[in-house]
Amino acid sequence: MCASGLSPSGPIHLGNLREVMTPHLVADEIARRGRDCEHIISWDDYDRFRRVPAGIDPSWAEHIGKPLTSVPAPPGSEYPNWAEHFKAAMMTALDQLGVRYRGISQTEMYTSGAYRDQVLLAMSKRAEIDAILARYRTKKPVEDPDASGDERTGAAYYPFKPYCTSCGRDLTTITRYDDETTEMTYTCECGHSETVLLSEFTSGKLVWKVDWPMRWAYEGVLFEPSGVDHSSPGSSYEVGGQIVGQVFGGTQPIGPMYAFVGITGMAKMSSSAGAVPTPGDALRIMEPAVLRWLYARRRPNQSFKIAFDQEIYRLYDEWDALTNRIGQGTASPGDAAAYDRSVRTAAVELPETPRRIAYRTLASIVDITTGDEQQTLRILGGVDTQDPITDLEQVRPRIDCAQHWVDTYMPAEQHTRVLAEPDTDRLSRLDETEQQMIKTLLARLTDEWSLDGLTTLVYGVPKLMAGLPMDTPPTPELKVAQRAFFVLLYQLLVGSETGPRLPTLLLAVGADRVRTLVGG
Repeated sequence: MCASGLSPSGPIHLGNLREVMTPHLVADEIARRGRDCEHIISWDDYDRFRRVPAGIDPSWAEHIGKPLTSVPAPPGSEYPNWAEHFKAAMMTALDQLGVRYRGISQTEMYTSGAYRDQVLLAMSKRAEIDAILARYRTKKPVEDPDASGDERTGAAYYPFKPYCTSCGRDLTTITRYDDETTEMTYTCECGHSETVLLSEFTSGKLVWKVDWPMRWAYEGVLFEPSGVDHSSPGSSYEVGGQIVGQVFGGTQPIGPMYAFVGITGMAKMSSSAGAVPTPGDALRIMEPAVLRWLYARRRPNQSFKIAFDQEIYRLYDEWDALTNRIGQGTASPGDAAAYDRSVRTAAVELPETPRRIAYRTLASIVDITTGDEQQTLRILGGVDTQDPITDLEQVRPRIDCAQHWVDTYMPAEQHTRVLAEPDTDRLSRLDETEQQMIKTLLARLTDEWSLDGLTTLVYGVPKLMAGLPMDTPPTPELKVAQRAFFVLLYQLLVGSETGPRLPTLLLAVGADRVRTLVGG
């Protein structure tokens, strides 16, 4: 039994995905070896609503303290409550990633009475639990309604937190409990007070540091990782290890710590704060196997970042290079294993793009054509003239990912807009060397109108100008000349000193328009 726990308190982000991918990869490996293994995800949808995320109507603050399943969904949502709204997006992403699991709603478990025996047991052993927690307490007692409950000290410690049956919030205090009858009295800050039988009462839950080990024992969990915040000395994982055995008669699972996942240019992610990239966001700009690979290729305790900027080009270059090594049989055993765990699971094969055109090339093409499919297909036909692409389905879903990245994340100043008319001022200032380079380019422009042919040409023109063969290895002097030639072409084609890779740009612009713009 491998377990994950997710709180749908807001967007479930790419950092949270590691909470799922780590046990998923373990469970999947066990399944590949022919052994039974189940992966459960506990949806912590019975947790309290703690704060209103950025961008949500501040009036939602009236729901702070209620279970997430009792909070209205964000405005415009089709889902019945806050928790279901944020669970839905994650469930869709997990399906795309090939993650198979059994979902457990903690709302359903608590309100159905499934944990009744465990709750009563915890209450009967509250003094023992309090003694365990006391060993780790470093702060004075506080009466903070946002406290988890298990951090409070004093004569009357209770590991159960009621949700008020009047206002629905957890601003409650237990004032009396009878072990024999299970009669419990609590008061709420809203003014409500009542006495109930805990053996029948289902509006409430165990506090976190007791709830987690209770579930380990209840589900028989053998493997469940946790983040850095749960793995430090005195953390819920360490404390839970004592509670699970002494109170619930269970065993603490193997629980490796996993490191943070960051986003290029962003600080540590927080679900409840909102405005964080989710797995769904990532799957709109990269294929499922590539996203899986980011998690599968590193040990859980290694932190890494996911690129939503132009670093995605390098990521895809690495992925394509690995794919080539796999095909050639030259990949290392570790790389081969990570690749295999990315492209398939024990149950399913993930979809892949039939023709792997470099992501940066696709991004440049869809940027230049502004998504025009006919023009895009025309340009793609010249990428490999020996085996031309004749249908955009051959480059899907990768080209759709590149299109979304260009539309959503490419900085405005990096978009490429080909000049509508020749830059007569720049053309009038061409010196003799520049004129000769343009003349040499145009003379050979259509010799091999393909990505490879144009690559050879743009790097070769400065070599020809120096009286050298086209296949001459680059020298520092040649690199300087090549850079000067590239800047000249960018100025004449896009009015800037930089742009997308020149062979791709030339292919996209077309021979006739290139001739017009460079003064041919």
